Amino acid sequence: MRTLIDNYWIEVTKFDPRVVGLYERHYSARKNVPPSVRRRRGILSPGESMTLMTVDCKALFAWRNGIDDCIPPQSGINCAVFRNEGDVLSSKLIKEADEMAWRRWPTELRHYTYVNADKIKSSHPGYCFRMAGWDYQRDERGNPVKTKGGLYILEILANEAPTVREK
Repeated sequence: MRTLIDNYWIEVTKFDPRVVGLYERHYSARKNVPPSVRRRRGILSPGESMTLMTVDCKALFAWRNGIDDCIPPQSGINCAVFRNEGDVLSSKLIKEADEMAWRRWPTELRHYTYVNADKIKSSHPGYCFRMAGWDYQRDERGNPVKTKGGLYILEILANEAPTVREK
């Protein structure tokens, strides 16, 4: 299915070679997996997902709805990968991808993602997500929660998300 969905994104398959190319340049891509294997298996693990690419093929957003075995355990719809090599503000792309995911999974209460502060250039991990309305998952003292592996967890809750536009 390659129809225009909204202003920026089109829905594509997780096997699309253009998607694989963008994903290969993301810091989370396992570098020991050849692109030919990734095209055959896709960029996401099996399960329900939504893979988005901008019309100009310069940004990628992949949602995954499945079991997450992270410590601490997470639930909701996971932004498995986001990469923007284009000129559109990342926060705009994230907001629109959020809207599409809320429409696809309207009963889910939360979107979340992981950010590895050691692998990005920004001194503000997850800044583009923060500008899109997301915040760090926080502990009882208000401190950002990190996974056992040291990744920041960012989230947006359904009751905090901007109202989804009717299309």
